[in-house]
Order: sequence, then structure tokens, then C-alpha cells
Amino acid sequence: MIRLREITKSFGTLQVLKGIDLDIAQGEIVSIVGPSGAGKTTLLQIMGTLDCPDAGTVAIEGTVISSMKEKELSAFRNRKIGFVFQFHQLLPEFTALENVMIPAFIAGASSKEATARATELLRFMGLSDRATHKPNELSGGEKQRVAVARALVNRPSVILADEPSGSLDTHNKEELHQLFFQLRVEFGQTFVIVTHDEGLATITDRTIHMVDGLVRK
Repeated sequence: MIRLREITKSFGTLQVLKGIDLDIAQGEIVSIVGPSGAGKTTLLQIMGTLDCPDAGTVAIEGTVISSMKEKELSAFRNRKIGFVFQFHQLLPEFTALENVMIPAFIAGASSKEATARATELLRFMGLSDRATHKPNELSGGEKQRVAVARALVNRPSVILADEPSGSLDTHNKEELHQLFFQLRVEFGQTFVIVTHDEGLATITDRTIHMVDGLVRK
């Protein structure tokens, strides 16, 4: 479903990625682990079309990303890729429901469609009673579940998560990790997760180890 070939990336004289080949299958939950500076987040950003490789190809569901112009790429990203970050990145002036709806509006959904989908997702997350609350009225775990709902609202092909449980306590961390597997069962969702959490890495379908810009075989 995702295919990376010979991906390289440098920042100035520092080569961060040194020729990455990687395949992610539909419905897989994959973790990417490695020391700081190994290139994990850079690889995730390239996979998510947020950054461009210096060389190599990225294909998602058979579409080669490098052939797209910026406007087309933005639309593709909005439809096909959901993002979850370490810090939820919710907009403080909007309610939980409104935050979840935003990507749907960007994709051109009507207010009725966006509201229905966001309401359905918040119900699945166990947050129906928190829909009208703003982020400062939510716990850390609730905010991160809202962020996951937002990532799902356009029914993306893959969710890319960068240290999604890094700011949570043990209880909320475990709940979030189990949520990923529930979403795979419910929606067939694919996840690629950059993490330092050994507990999460051990329960994913596959763990990809990165060292010095390379995937360790």
C-alpha cells in the first residue's frame, strides 16, 4: 500500500536518510524505532508528503507522489493520509467536534456530512459527552483521542503517528495503543507509528529499526 524506494535526504552536509527501501501493507500496524537522529521523523514526513526526498520514489496506493504538483499533492494528502502528533495540535478556539470536522471541510464535505462523520467518530472514541468542550476542558488522553478522530474523518488510507503517546501517562498511553488496534478491526486502518515506547513497539505487527539513516536488517 505504501512503497518507498532508495529514499535519501540531506540537510546541508548532513545526510539523514541514506537509501531507504520500505513496504507497508494495507491494514498493517507498523512501528518505527531507533535512537534520536536516526531519521525516523524525517522518513515519516516524507512518507506523509510533508517533505520531499532528495532522491527515490514514494508511492501510496500505486500513486507516485513525486509526479504531483503542490495543489494536487495537498488534496491527495488531505484525502489519503491522517496525522497524529505527540502534542494533539487541536485548535483551542474550536470544540472537539469542530476540530474533528476541519479536515472534512477542507476536503469539500457539507456541514451535514462533516457533522455526521465527526459525531460518529467521537462516539466510537467514547467522547460523545465531550463533543462541545474545547481543548482546555479536556484531559490529555481525551485530547489525543480527538486528534485521532480528526485524523480519521476523511477515511484515510493510512494514519502516520509521530510519538502519539509520548505526552500521556501510563493509563492513557495504554488506552491509546489499544485504540489503534480497535480501529484496525473496525475500519481496516493502516498505521505507521514512530515511537520510543518499547511497550507499543512490541505489540505492533512489525517493528522497523532505524540506525544512522538506514533500516537495520
